[in-house]
Amino acid sequence: MKTKILLLFIAALGINTLQAQEFPKVDVSPMDAVIVRTADGQSFMRVIYSRPQKNGRQIFGNLVSYGKVWRTGANEATEITFYKDVDFGGKNVEAGTYSLFTIPNEDKWTVILNKDLNQWGAYQYDSSKDVARVEVEAKSTVAPVETFSITSKKVDKGHHLLLGWDNTYIEVPVY
Repeated sequence: MKTKILLLFIAALGINTLQAQEFPKVDVSPMDAVIVRTADGQSFMRVIYSRPQKNGRQIFGNLVSYGKVWRTGANEATEITFYKDVDFGGKNVEAGTYSLFTIPNEDKWTVILNKDLNQWGAYQYDSSKDVARVEVEAKSTVAPVETFSITSKKVDKGHHLLLGWDNTYIEVPVY
């Protein structure tokens, strides 16, 4: 009897160990975050987005269409949180969380903040829920950017939000 109990215990332990080691593979467009703080350490802005790869593809004008709303990354629509009221590219925006969409074009992009959250892609995008639309110049990168990236650059009055992929990047002033 003791032997049977011991064997059952060992079998259960072995099954549990096997199950614990089955982790999912890394997403091909992993989620990332940008957290921006003020000089005194206060939270200023946070961006949560997924990072698709170029993988030899032509990105803008092909994979990401010119003139159409893009989720600005992969998977769920990118979300941006402002922890205080901000000037977003010349538009006053209240503190809060918004979906961040873009409309890429060769020479300029429209950057959109939208009230609808938790969206997959831009399939349910509703322009009537836009909070702000800002046009910015599309610039050429010094070298190709393999993985879609968002970062922040400190400037005198605040920060610039930088978005880049392939041979293109944009900057949006946030104060």
